[in-house]
Amino acid sequence: MDHYAIYIDPIADTFAWCMMKNHFHVLVRIKSEKEIGFLDSRDSKSEDLSRKWKTHFPDNPDKIFKRKPVPNQHFKHFFNGYSRWFNIRHKRTGSLFEKNFERKWVDNQRYFQNMIIYIHQNPVKHGFVEHVLDYPWTSYLTITSEKPTKLKRDDVIEGFDDITNFKALHNKPQDERDIEHLIIE
Repeated sequence: MDHYAIYIDPIADTFAWCMMKNHFHVLVRIKSEKEIGFLDSRDSKSEDLSRKWKTHFPDNPDKIFKRKPVPNQHFKHFFNGYSRWFNIRHKRTGSLFEKNFERKWVDNQRYFQNMIIYIHQNPVKHGFVEHVLDYPWTSYLTITSEKPTKLKRDDVIEGFDDITNFKALHNKPQDERDIEHLIIE
């Protein structure tokens, strides 16, 4: 998740995620240009990735702070960086991802709710666990806890009206026929 914090946090808000052994899902909102800070040109060659990609919000952007991260490029950097790390760690070479990442526009509250439930129930769907509570690599446990997080927990809970409704809707089976036109596999 370090690579995610370096590359994605500066350009997107994260609402839900799930990591599995052969794929992952994230629900993000790309920040507006005003919400994305400037890169410090003095750090552009830094080997320290967290320093190189750190964003700043100067009162008067000048020639040092003139460039902003490009969201599409940041996702590319994230995937490439993660692939390099994974290949080194597992002593392998070649492509890690079978196909390019795909995205869908979430344009209403019901879709937002359905995507969060779908993401959290994905390990159940694939037979890894019987209940979302049993799978530790999703944002479900983060949302239901009170631990500090960069995840947009309050926005997610508000999108379900309250935490009780959030949990109740996650406990109901989701009929994929109702959302099949909304999901990417």
